[in-house]
Amino acid sequence: MPRLRHLLASTLSAGLLLAAGLSHAGPTAICYNCPPEWADWASQVKAIQQATGIVVPLDNKNSGQAIAQMMAEEKSPVADVVYLGIGSAFQAKDKGLLAPYKPKNWDAIPAGLKDPQGYWFTIHSGAIGFFVNKDALGGKPVPRSWRDLLKPEYKGMVGFLDPSSAFVGYAGAVAANQAMGGSLDNFAPAIGYFRKLKANDAIVPKQTAYARVLSGEIPIMLDYDFNAYRAKYKDHANVEFVIPSEGSISIPYVMTLVKNGPHPENGKKVLDFLLSEKGQAVWANAFLRPVRGGMGKEVAAKFLPAGEYARVKAVDYQKMAAAQQAFMQRYQAEVR
Repeated sequence: MPRLRHLLASTLSAGLLLAAGLSHAGPTAICYNCPPEWADWASQVKAIQQATGIVVPLDNKNSGQAIAQMMAEEKSPVADVVYLGIGSAFQAKDKGLLAPYKPKNWDAIPAGLKDPQGYWFTIHSGAIGFFVNKDALGGKPVPRSWRDLLKPEYKGMVGFLDPSSAFVGYAGAVAANQAMGGSLDNFAPAIGYFRKLKANDAIVPKQTAYARVLSGEIPIMLDYDFNAYRAKYKDHANVEFVIPSEGSISIPYVMTLVKNGPHPENGKKVLDFLLSEKGQAVWANAFLRPVRGGMGKEVAAKFLPAGEYARVKAVDYQKMAAAQQAFMQRYQAEVR
């Protein structure tokens, strides 16, 4: 059975390797939740191979799906490393799915953005807001607030990833909840808000929906700033990123080493590279805020002004993680 799982993983990876222009030759590290259309993982895996010789097949899972797969494979893990929203990292650690590893440049990571024992560490962060395809609005104004999205004029135009599966979906729910006067102890405002969004014919995909926003199929997406900036400056789409007037939150994304993964040394080399200057520069060029160093002036100038980002706040990420399961259950029972 373990050999069959590894064979299936290799077979499924082959098409993604070809699509990304990667060579099959060389050592491999399997990463779960490394989608080519998210956070420019397509460029990052190429950089990893060029610098280390290690091939990292792309993978289209989200955080929830990655954890579910790791749990199913716990006795015979397939993945070596996994990329997760920070809340999902707390869950994966609690479930015993991760191995501690402190990569090179560990000391450069702020204390609040890494597990003290090395079970996970932040690589970059993004801000939640509205990723808007202005051409797909049909002449309607760009929405500026959470409450705007509930207006009848945006019926069938607003999308968000499923909060009961994708971490970005849950992050959007936390952001909306905070903006509506809720807290991590009280998600009633978010439940009420998403029920109203559903009544306004919201679109709720389970997987990364970047291409669907670019095509205009989803005119307004609750998403991160880095996806909107990528669409605007790299894909030259007529899009805008909006930080809603009521406020929003920032979310760190982390990497971890999978417990008993098949290629642990390769996995460690990948994690080392992601915190290197070259690895962090890939994120910065993809409009993510790297955890160490910063963005060049040219990239930083493409972001919204600092005054807009003043409405973006951090939250208690451990408490956010602890509240996720209860929120998911409420969402499934009362919204979905």
